[in-house]
Amino acid sequence: MSMEITNNYSDYRKGYTNTAKESNVTTSTVELKTSTGGTKTEQIKTGYSNVNNYSKYLQGKYSYMNSGTTSMQGVPTTVSVSGAFLKKCMNDPEKAKYLEENLAALPDCVSYAVSHAQGTLTSISYEIDANGNITGISSGTNDPDGKIARENAERRAKEKKAAEEKAAERRKEKKAEEEKAAVSGTSSPTGGSFDIKA
Repeated sequence: MSMEITNNYSDYRKGYTNTAKESNVTTSTVELKTSTGGTKTEQIKTGYSNVNNYSKYLQGKYSYMNSGTTSMQGVPTTVSVSGAFLKKCMNDPEKAKYLEENLAALPDCVSYAVSHAQGTLTSISYEIDANGNITGISSGTNDPDGKIARENAERRAKEKKAAEEKAAERRKEKKAEEEKAAVSGTSSPTGGSFDIKA
C-alpha cells in the first residue's frame, strides 16, 4: 500500500511540475532606471500564461510584493500590485519594465522616507492600481515614547475636572437661590389681619 501512495504522489508531482512550466516565457535584458537617477542592467521575463505564475516570478525577485506586511528599514511595509495590472504586464515588456523599475525602487523609497521623516514612521504602504498608478501612504508619530500623549491626557483630565467642579458650584448656587426663593415665597406677610367668623 505504501508503494501505491508513493507512486500516486510521484505521478501527482510530475503532473504539477508539467502544468507549472511556462513554454512561452521570454527573458529580455533591459536597462532599468534606479531610484538614484542611474540605470542598471536587469533581466525581466514576460509571456506568462496566467497572472499567478507571473506573480510567483515577481515575488521571487521582490519578496515584499503582495505578501502582506513586511519590514523595510524597521518599518511595517505593505506593497500591493493590482491583479489587473499584473495581467497587463505579464505579456507586455514595456509595462513589465515599468513595474519592475518601480518594485526595485521601493526599498530605496522606504529608506529615504525613514531618513527624512520629522518623527517616527509607524507604517508605509504602496499600492499599484489597475492602470499602473502608484499611491504611497505613510503613517507616523512625533511621540514614539508616548510622552506627549500622556501630557495631553493629563491636561484633558485637569480641564474635565475643572469643568465638573465649576458645574457643581453652579448647581450649588442655583439650589441655594431656589431654597431662598422658596423660603421667602411661603412666609406670611407681617401686619396682616385675619377675619375669623364663628
